[in-house]
Amino acid sequence: GIASGMKYLSDMGYIHRDLAARNTLVNSNLVCKVSDFGLSRVLEDDPEAAYTTTGGKIPIRWTAPEAIAYRKFSSASDAWSYGIVMWEVMSYGERPYWEMSNQD
Repeated sequence: GIASGMKYLSDMGYIHRDLAARNTLVNSNLVCKVSDFGLSRVLEDDPEAAYTTTGGKIPIRWTAPEAIAYRKFSSASDAWSYGIVMWEVMSYGERPYWEMSNQD
């Protein structure tokens, strides 16, 4: 499922940076696979490292607060996104933080 896919990415030294329900494929047996690796990055050598970015768009509603504030992404920020995905599942596909604008 999603958790084992994200664990594999982390074990291989990658961060996804765009985990959301829209980037999850579900087959007829309800097996979930993580997809859309366009924002993924490799973490250099240290699995506890973080990837810092200076520009580009990020999916605000699925991004951890520290990643928004400091633009530092890590496996921990992917774990935050996983929590948002679980919220999406439990809310039957509601948009997280629907009342927020990207400027908030």
